[in-house]
Amino acid sequence: MLTFKKSHDLDSQVYADAVRIRTEVFVTEQHVSQDEELQGELGPLYFVGYLGAKPVVTARVLKEAAQTWHVQRVAVIKSCRGQQVGAQILAEIERTGKKYGISRLTLGAQDQAQKFYLKQGFTVEGAGFLDAGIPHHTMNKHIGSAGNQTD
Repeated sequence: MLTFKKSHDLDSQVYADAVRIRTEVFVTEQHVSQDEELQGELGPLYFVGYLGAKPVVTARVLKEAAQTWHVQRVAVIKSCRGQQVGAQILAEIERTGKKYGISRLTLGAQDQAQKFYLKQGFTVEGAGFLDAGIPHHTMNKHIGSAGNQTD
């Protein structure tokens, strides 16, 4: 069972754990430059999922419009892939988003991950594009909302 922590604080352990996972997945495995991977760090809300004390999955969200969160940097460590931890962090983002009055999630999915996002209820919209030299498509999900807290 995963436990989740979230933070806006770039000095937090949550952020440090998120960067460690992203570096392993995007920089080491997918050969994205460290500089490109660590762009836009100030502002997003960072989520990290833990198995016990071990950080295994991360994502960040950025408010894009009044009721829309842009989900970014979803990454799962290699040893935990296929164990539904990616689905669990998206569910946590959705639950949290509803508390904040968010009704729509949007993301730029790597084409190789499209099937995963389709299973999570996202739909593909628009033409493809390259991000860090990797083919992507925009995907969206309408989630409704259950509250209206502030950050």
